[in-house]
Parts: sequence; C-alpha cells; structure tokens
Amino acid sequence: MKKVLHKKLNELQATAICGNDISSSCLYVSALTIMYAGQYAWISLLFVAVVLFLFRKIYGEVVGAIPLNGGAYNVLLNTSTKKMASLAATLTVLSYMATAVISASEGMHYLHSIIPGINITITTVIVLLTFTGLVILGIGESAFVAVIIFIIHIATLCLLVIASGWFLVNHGLQTFHINWNLPVSSGGIVNALFLGFSAAMLGISGFESSANFVEEQENGVFPKTLRNMWAIVSFFNPMIAFLLICIIPLAEVGEHQQSLLAFLGKTTGGTWLAYIISIDAVLVLCGAVLTSFVGVSGLLNRMTLDRILPNYFLKQNKRGAHYRIIISFLILCLSVLFVTGGNILTLAGVYTFSFLAVMGLFGIGNLLLKFKRKKLPRPEKARGIAVVAAVAMVVVAFIGNIKLNVDSFYTFINYLVPSLLFVGIMLNRSFLIQLTIDALEYFYKPMRKMVIFSNRYLMKLNLKINSQEFVFFTKGDDVAILNKVMQYVQNNESTKKLKIVNVKLEGAPSNESLIMDLKVLDRAYPDIDIEFIELEGVFGPEIIDELSEKWKIPKNFMFIGSPGDRFSYRVAELGGVRLIM
Repeated sequence: MKKVLHKKLNELQATAICGNDISSSCLYVSALTIMYAGQYAWISLLFVAVVLFLFRKIYGEVVGAIPLNGGAYNVLLNTSTKKMASLAATLTVLSYMATAVISASEGMHYLHSIIPGINITITTVIVLLTFTGLVILGIGESAFVAVIIFIIHIATLCLLVIASGWFLVNHGLQTFHINWNLPVSSGGIVNALFLGFSAAMLGISGFESSANFVEEQENGVFPKTLRNMWAIVSFFNPMIAFLLICIIPLAEVGEHQQSLLAFLGKTTGGTWLAYIISIDAVLVLCGAVLTSFVGVSGLLNRMTLDRILPNYFLKQNKRGAHYRIIISFLILCLSVLFVTGGNILTLAGVYTFSFLAVMGLFGIGNLLLKFKRKKLPRPEKARGIAVVAAVAMVVVAFIGNIKLNVDSFYTFINYLVPSLLFVGIMLNRSFLIQLTIDALEYFYKPMRKMVIFSNRYLMKLNLKINSQEFVFFTKGDDVAILNKVMQYVQNNESTKKLKIVNVKLEGAPSNESLIMDLKVLDRAYPDIDIEFIELEGVFGPEIIDELSEKWKIPKNFMFIGSPGDRFSYRVAELGGVRLIM
C-alpha cells in the first residue's frame, strides 16, 4: 500500500502534542499528592522528577537505536516476542483510552464551573468528536492546535507562580510554618512520602507518548521532547505543590480538590486569575485528548503493519491520517464513557495501572536491548543500574497505588483481560481458523452445504495468511545463527515461505558453505519453504526498496540481524526492516 507523506513535526510541535498531556498533570497531581503526603508533597514530586530524569536516558537509548513508532511495543517486538510486545501495546491503548475520556470529562467539569448550564456528558462527547475530526484532518493541523494550547498553558502556569510568589512577599510564610508543623498521619514521614510518591507518579503520564509518534518527528527532535517534558514537570509540579503548602491551609485542600489551582489563583490574584486558570484547564485537558488520539494512531498503525491487527486499519486519507484507526478509537472511548457513566474513579484505575505498567515494560525493553542488541548503534546509553533503579521505582509506585485503592486495581484487571483476549485471538487466528475448519468438517453430514461453503472460504483465508513471504538478509551467517532465524520465524510468524538473501560484492565467489547449511535447515524445517537467493551489489536501502517492489513484500516482513558499529546506515533508513537477531 502506498504511504502518504506529510510534513514532519518540529521541536515545538512535537513537544506540544505530548507536553499538553504531561503538563496538564499539575491540575490534579498537586492536590492528590498533598492528600497523601501532606506538607511533604513537594518532596514526593521531586522524587518523581528524579525517576523521570532516569527515563529520559532509557527512552533516548531505545528510540535512538530503533526510531520507529510504537514505544514499549516497538522495543519489545525487536527484543522479545510478539506476545510480550502485544501486552505492552494493549496496556498503552488502555492508557490512551482512559486518558482521552478522563481528560475530556475533567475539562468539561472545569467548563461547568464557568458555565453551570452545560451537560457534562454531552459536552464530553462533543470534545471527543471534535478531536477525532481534527486528527483525521492530519498531524499538521493537530500540531497547530496543540501548540496554541501548550503556549497558553505554560503562560498561565507562569502567571500563577508569579502571582503566588508576589502573594508570599506581601503576606509572609506564616501558613507554611503552620502546615509544616502539623502532625503526620499514621505511618510516619516515610509512609507519607511513599504514598505521596505513588500518587505523584501520575504526574508523568504522557511522557511515553512521544515515542509512539517518533516517525512523524524531524530528525533529532525526539530527545528534545523528552528534555522539555522533564523540565516542565520537574519545575512546575514541585513548585506549585510547595506554593500551595505556603499559601493554602492543608485542611482546605480537600474541600477544593477538584479545582485546587483555580482556588489558589483566586486566593493569590483574585477572581480574574481563577477564571483564567479554569479556562486554561479546559484547553489543556482537551489538548491531552489530542495527545491520546495522535499517540494511539501511531501505535495501532505499527501493530497493523506487523499483522497483529487486520489490514483494514491501514487505509489512509489524502492527508496521511489513518482515519479507520481514529474512528475505531473514538468508538472505544465513547463505549467506555457510557459503560462507566463517566465515573472518574473507575477510569482512573485503568489509567493509573496501565500507564505504570507501560513505563515498567519500557525499562525492561531497554535491558533486553542491552543484552540482545549489544552491537546496535545508538546515540546515547543509559547505565544498567539506572535502568534497574527506574524500573524498581515504577514497581514501588504500582504497589503503592494498589495500597491506595485496591478496587481501582480490580477495575484495571477487568478491562485488561478482555483486551488481551482480543489480541490473543488476533495473534492465534491461523490456529483458530484451522480449529474452526476441523470443527466444521466434524459436523459435515448434517450441515453439508454450509460446511462446504465455510470450508472453502476459511481455507482460502488461511492460505492467504500462510502464503505471505518473508525475507531474511544474511551476511553469510553460520548454521547456528540461521537456525535461530528459522526458530524465530516458526515461533512468531504464520508463514510457510522464507527467502534467504545473500548480497555479495560483484565478482565474489558463491558461499558454498552457506548453501550447504541451508540444505540442512531445509530438511530440519520441512514445513517452511526455504528459497536461497544470491545477489551481487551492496546491501542498503536501495536494494531493500528494489526487492520489496519486485517481490511485492512489505519491508516490515523483511528481517536482518543486528548491524554492527561499522554499518553504513541507521535502522530508520532501512524503511521498517525488523531486527530478529
């Protein structure tokens, strides 16, 4: 299928799309953290900033080595199995789905405080429909809106910090001293910091979004988006929490939890500032909805290319948007909204645990990349001990959130199981089709006509799946490496045909030992039709493009081993060729 090209995102545009999600966290994470950590909330938020700093390197190494859409799904697909990658993808989609519905609903709650007459459910649906249409128009139009929202939001936060600072200059730190000397709830300071940290980890949701649409970004933009998001969260979240403790008595925080920043603005600047913050909250929460749609579009497109989802979703419009993916995601969001009745607490369970699980799996993917793809070039590397520490902190936060609300964890499981069941069916559809064929044949006599019709259709469908050819480019590998390739194809792909291509220099002799090894493998794997092809030339993007066009085989069905440091091309320049060794 011909891919529609569109303009790449620059630093501001890419940062705005994912930054609206992560920066909107200050609207709720400060109040949430104060509820559990009290006067120590800003310290818990500083711990989160440290964790996010570690993840900057983790994401930078992985995406720098394999700069393809998909985030945690992409790294696990290239370092483990499709099943593990599909788990990460399912969690990511659940996180995006919950984020879109929560952000739209919360934004309309803020709007309701300004315009009491609106219906929150109806306006939430309107927001979801609006951003569906915007993303269908294309990534460029989405980025334009995201940039406007992002600039307004950052300006509003700066205004709030300045107004709060000026308030402290005029009124002193009396409230801070009162709050600081309040007794800590049962469990002591350590427990308060632990629970506060667990709740505060929600403040970095959205950090993973940039990795899901990295192919839409200009070269070199991705690590800058990580830096920018880290800087925003590390400054505003602890700072706003600290200012709240300096200005608002802790006893009043719970009374204004839903709109705490608006209350802070009213206290420090007056009603006008409270209105500005409420309007900004509506805008930036809608921006987080946009982040979900853009991120899920890149992820599900990648999953479709890898045959986990039906090819139906690959269709693009003239602007390069995968509108079938976007509309399907809208339907999922609307179904969740009506099934839950817009209950934020129910959705928060899905949101919290999905996001933390995705972050943890990405860290595990980084470790697998270090272990299995040592020679793969990458612009930066995260220290192994730092990766382990970051993953451990995510696990701590996951356990802490279970402790905070075990009912939310059960809700998360209730959503996860059906999602994994659907993905499991897609991964094993060839087996299930064959099982259906056998069942139909068993009931052949009483249902003869239906069996004949169904049998022909299903066999044709199964033949189509198994007839897909795959290509492995070998450098003249020995039989042990080639055996691992055969095992990977046999365990992960529903195919019966494999082309093994050896690109040799012009005039170079044929690799007789390679030919002998392939004859051995051909006998060892009788179910796979191995075709050996020897070409003269230089391996690179040109020969991949030529063979893909000539054989009508998509590039993501072509495999290579991990290239070494001397390889002339980056993985991204090979057009989506997968690494399996």
